[in-house]
Amino acid sequence: MKIKQAEYTFSCADYRECPAPGPHEFAFIGRSNVGKSSLINSLCNQKALARISSKPGKTQTMNYYAVNQQWFLVDLPGYGFAKAAKSERYRFNDFVADYLEYREGLTHVFTLIDSRHEPQKIDLNFLYWLAEIERPFTVVFTKSDKSKKGVVAENQQMFLEACSEFLTDPPAHILTSSKTGDGRLDLTRRISELMRF
Repeated sequence: MKIKQAEYTFSCADYRECPAPGPHEFAFIGRSNVGKSSLINSLCNQKALARISSKPGKTQTMNYYAVNQQWFLVDLPGYGFAKAAKSERYRFNDFVADYLEYREGLTHVFTLIDSRHEPQKIDLNFLYWLAEIERPFTVVFTKSDKSKKGVVAENQQMFLEACSEFLTDPPAHILTSSKTGDGRLDLTRRISELMRF
């Protein structure tokens, strides 16, 4: 897939206000400062499609971007602020949790993980919750250019091994860098594959 066009179309803070289900929706989410906005801009070949901020947690709404007039990229606020009852459901934002759990038009979730760090409990818990609600996801390791290759590879392997505690098979995963463009082709190929189902 070649991304020729991407434009902002809609924002909301309640999944019931989302556009009527139609084209495929691919959600992008991760902890604050994981490099989500930079990755979205790199993926869509635009410098300022998604806002980049030095302050974590800048995204406060679910932001829809129409890509090639064929599918939606949905930029979600970061997770990890408070824990609630429903089987360890993380209420990073109630409306985001509702969107991920109940949105009929959501095709797939791309969960961004900072490759510079060893596995973080908050990330693993979030993926455990996605698996529990049977929401398919792909792990996207970000900022691969920020650390030595050996460190990135080790962190990546440790994370995938940690996922084996609640997943039978390792999750689909892609290593990316917004700065160098590494992984961009893998991401577009993954989206193309998912759109065929």
